[in-house]
Amino acid sequence: MKRFLLLFLVCILVACKQAPKETTAKAVPHSKLIEVFKASHKGYPNISVHRGGKGLLNYPENCLETIKFLNDSISAVYEVDVAQTKDGQLVLLHDNAIDRTTTGSGKISDLTYAELQQFNLIDDFGNKTDYKIPLFSEVLTWCSNNNVILTIDIKRSVSQKDVINAIRKAKAEDISLVITYDLKQARMAYELAPDLLLSVPARNHDEFDRLLKSGIPTKNMIAFTGTRLSDQSLFQRLHDENIVCILGTLGNLDNRAEARGEHLYRQWIDLGADILATDRPFEAFLSVNQK
Repeated sequence: MKRFLLLFLVCILVACKQAPKETTAKAVPHSKLIEVFKASHKGYPNISVHRGGKGLLNYPENCLETIKFLNDSISAVYEVDVAQTKDGQLVLLHDNAIDRTTTGSGKISDLTYAELQQFNLIDDFGNKTDYKIPLFSEVLTWCSNNNVILTIDIKRSVSQKDVINAIRKAKAEDISLVITYDLKQARMAYELAPDLLLSVPARNHDEFDRLLKSGIPTKNMIAFTGTRLSDQSLFQRLHDENIVCILGTLGNLDNRAEARGEHLYRQWIDLGADILATDRPFEAFLSVNQK
């Protein structure tokens, strides 16, 4: 009897080892932005605020308080720049150094986050404010809690993986859109985060053709068409693939609208741009959304 029981137990152990293991990995759900930002929809903001807000008295660029200030008045998405400190903290900063935008000086890569907190942000007119360089995680948390969408520009010295991990940690996938500047960056971002919406460069037909052959699904794409007006046929091709188009009016086109009239923002939307990335968010918003 004992031999029988021993043989029975051995058979059970062998069977368990040979049985296929059930996978415990779960598919990561797609960011809600993938469904929201489609050319066939119109329920998304049509203004993208460059650097979180520029040229605003007492409100610096890449500053959480500036995003809050603008968000009280207009519906927009906010483009922010993510840099990394000496001690590995992700913060909002556009330049390699803090000289232009803070009361301090030095390269961001040479300064710890604690050292950064000694300095205050200054606005585009040179005025010192009470605000500090914010942690990326703080911005993600506030934007997640308030359903504010970010388009995230990752500085060259920062790895995409670190930024995507921060998005995951904050559970901010549904408000985060990752910016890429070339096909290599776009492929890397898609491999790391196939669930996120990506801003990809499509400034002409050839660039768009390469994107279509990249293996990145068009549903994961939002197209940046550059800072010059593209031919209407490019907007049409992108719309045929249900891809939303972002036109960068920051720079020359913003200057043109300021000189010739704000009605130009509305004309560029009518031409085929779905979202205007601008340094003049109030003027562009009023023009595009006037009834």
